[in-house]
Amino acid sequence: MSILGVTVLTSSTQQTLDEIGIEEQLDRHVLRLGSLGVAAGIDGLVASPFETRFLRSELGDKIKIVVPGVRPNWSEPGDQKRFMTPREAIEAGADYLVIGRPITAHKDPREAVEKILEELAQ
Repeated sequence: MSILGVTVLTSSTQQTLDEIGIEEQLDRHVLRLGSLGVAAGIDGLVASPFETRFLRSELGDKIKIVVPGVRPNWSEPGDQKRFMTPREAIEAGADYLVIGRPITAHKDPREAVEKILEELAQ
């Protein structure tokens, strides 16, 4: 079992943080939350693919990074504001990808998974 900490949701933006009174820049806020979690002993973080690269450089390989907001080239972003393709997220340093609606909302979920795997293999 692993304990994960959530940083900032992938459906959130700098404007979202501003609206709820968080004046810190989004990337600094994510790093602060991640650092607090690591100091408390969590095993990993849930973070946007856009924060993965700098979280990895700041916190190293001692944590796992789970990345939601992953959208294959052929899918719609839906409510995701900060998303990347599966390949981009892995190249940014993600350990695990969360790919929900592009699979569950697809007319053939198995086909969706196969398309994602093909996209990753390229």
